Amino acid sequence: MKTCLDTWLALLVLVAAVAKARRPGGASAELTTYGVHSRLLQSSLLWSVIVVELGVSVALIASLTWGATVAAALFGVFAIAATGALLAGRGGRPCACLGSGSRLSWWTPLRSGLLALTAVAVSSGWLPDVPAGYPRWLTVGLAACAAAVVALGLAVLALAREVGVLRLGIASQGALEIADEGPVLGSSQPWAVALPWHSSSLVGLAIFTSDGCPICHQLLPAVRHVAADPLLAVAIFDEETDAAVWTEAAVPGSPYAVALEADGIARAKGTFNSLPQLESIIAAARSRSREITLAV
Repeated sequence: MKTCLDTWLALLVLVAAVAKARRPGGASAELTTYGVHSRLLQSSLLWSVIVVELGVSVALIASLTWGATVAAALFGVFAIAATGALLAGRGGRPCACLGSGSRLSWWTPLRSGLLALTAVAVSSGWLPDVPAGYPRWLTVGLAACAAAVVALGLAVLALAREVGVLRLGIASQGALEIADEGPVLGSSQPWAVALPWHSSSLVGLAIFTSDGCPICHQLLPAVRHVAADPLLAVAIFDEETDAAVWTEAAVPGSPYAVALEADGIARAKGTFNSLPQLESIIAAARSRSREITLAV
């Protein structure tokens, strides 16, 4: 137990030191949160903390008797400094806890206090330890692996969040619909009879592509995905082989899509570069059809 806590504390302190050292300029400037305004003093204090943290991490890994004691004192100082800054009304400001970008909150002194208590428990000898030699280093290795798994899990969660934000950002950008391009919305399109209409079709979707359009080839999986919907009647019109349809629809270029009702009335149109944008054309057509139905 003691060796595991030694290893985890050492890794945590090491990560904090490396994070500060990677961006020393930003981290030192954030010491103004604690009332340190002199740039020389900021830089000196920051590098002093980095050196102490590196020394503590090495001492903890090597199971030196003073390592946990210094770690407890270090975390205690952090907790006191953070509490003082919060009482001074500086909550929400950068705190340089884990490098540039960390923010000061009441969780900051609480976290430091818990780490200080953990270090005190380690230094006091209250916890059982494993024998020296192979069992000890095996315990250290397993503790490091456990910490790495936790860090990897947090990284995956952060990555998943960023991917989700990115997808929301892409989805929020609908297809480019310009009134003067393509068929006039609300007008009947004679060429709509070329779509594979069936009894369950709610929306017809005409996709306009061309051989010389690289994006069109990249979007083929998205088109196939949409075409698999039994409520849609999807047809692809090539610029050369279906030139007459292109002319009737007044398509400005590819890739382009037009969504129509079963009677051939154009309800939505636009240039699209992704599956969400293509789906936005379908959604716009459905929405406008419902609005017209309600109005009638």
